[in-house]
Amino acid sequence: MDLSFSAEDLAFRDEVKGFLTEAWTPELAKLFRNLDTYKEGQIAWQNRLNEKGWIAPGWPEEHGGVQWSATQHFIYESERSAVGAPNVVPFGLKMVAPVIYGFGTEEQKQRFLPRILNSEDWWCQGYSEPGAGSDLAALQTKAEIDGDDYIVNGAKVWTTYAQLADWIFCLVRTDSSGKRQDGITFLLIDMKTPGITVNPIHSIDNQHTLNEVLFDNVRVPQANRIGEQDKGWTYAKSLLAHERTSIAGVPESKRKLRELRELLEGEVSGGQSLADDVLFQNRLSNVEIELMALEYTELRVLASTESGQGPGVESSLLKIKGTEIQQSLQQLYMDAAGYYCGVLPGDLSEDDIGHGFADSARRSYMYGRAATIYGGSNEVQKNITAKYVLGL
Repeated sequence: MDLSFSAEDLAFRDEVKGFLTEAWTPELAKLFRNLDTYKEGQIAWQNRLNEKGWIAPGWPEEHGGVQWSATQHFIYESERSAVGAPNVVPFGLKMVAPVIYGFGTEEQKQRFLPRILNSEDWWCQGYSEPGAGSDLAALQTKAEIDGDDYIVNGAKVWTTYAQLADWIFCLVRTDSSGKRQDGITFLLIDMKTPGITVNPIHSIDNQHTLNEVLFDNVRVPQANRIGEQDKGWTYAKSLLAHERTSIAGVPESKRKLRELRELLEGEVSGGQSLADDVLFQNRLSNVEIELMALEYTELRVLASTESGQGPGVESSLLKIKGTEIQQSLQQLYMDAAGYYCGVLPGDLSEDDIGHGFADSARRSYMYGRAATIYGGSNEVQKNITAKYVLGL
C-alpha cells in the first residue's frame, strides 16, 4: 500500500484545508458544547458537508455519494481532526444507509436516502436490549404480523440520541423456532408512532445521550422491512462491521494526543513539567506507537473496502485496539490534571479551578469506560478474532 502523496493528493489536501477554514467556524463549534444545541450544530455542519458533496464518502454515486481513494479518506480525516471538526453522526449516514442501499427496495432507497443526505431525518439504533447486549442474538423484542403491518412489543436500551431521533432501525424477533440468529428481522420504525416511549438514562458523566426505548403494540408497515423476513441477522452483521470500524476513532485519538503534548508543557508534577517527566513521556510514546500501528491497519481495511471487499473481521481488531487507545489517552489526561479532576463544576470559581481541561478530562474518562463495551464488547470481539483469524 503506497501512502506517498501525489500531486492530486496534495491538491485535495489544500482543498480540504480551505473548506475547513471556511466551514468550521467558532460560532458553529460553540453549538457543539451544549446538548441543547448539539443537534442544531450537527445538522448545520452536515449540511455544509452535503453542499460540498462530501457528506457520504463510500456511498454509491448514484445515491449521492462520493468515491474517495484510501489516501483521500486519510487526508480528509486527518485535516478534520486537526481543527477539531466533528465527524458525521454515524447512525444514518454510516450505519443504516449502507443497509438500505445494499439490501433495500428501490422505493426504500428513494424514500430514505435523500433525507439522510440532507440531514432531514435523525436516526438511532435499536439493537441492544436489557438481556441482549453483546449477545445480540438473544434479543427478545417481538414483531407479529397483523395484516400489512407488524405489531412490535419489547424494549431497547443504551439507545444513543433516541430523544432526538426521527427514526430508529430495529432488530426484532419474528420467529423463535430455530437457531437464534435465524428469525430476526430488520425494521425501520418512525419514532412518532403511537406506543413508543423514550426514557432517559443519565450516564456517570451526568450527561443525557443514552435512553431506554419501549415498544407497546407499535404498528409498523411491512413496507418498512429491509430485505426478507427472518434474515435480518445478515443485514445486521454488515452494519456492525461499519460501526466497529468507526468506533476505532483514530482521527480523534490523534488530535487528543497532539493536544495532550501541548498541555504537558504547562503541567507540573513535583516542580517538573510533565513534558520533561521521563516516565510520563514513555507512557505517552507507547500510546503513540500503538496509534500509528492502528492507523495503518485502518488504512489497509479502507483500501480493502474500496476494492470491493467488506470490512470483515478486521473491524473487530480496529474496535478492540481503538477503544483501548482511547481509554489510555483518557487516563493520561486524568493524570495530567491530577487532583483538579476531582473538582465538580460549581464547586470552585473559574479563577480557582486552575486546570481548564480537568472537567472535560473527567467527563471523557467516565464516559470512555463504556467504549470497550458498546458496539459489541471487546471480549466478544476477541472471540470473533480467535475464531476467524486464529481458527480456534
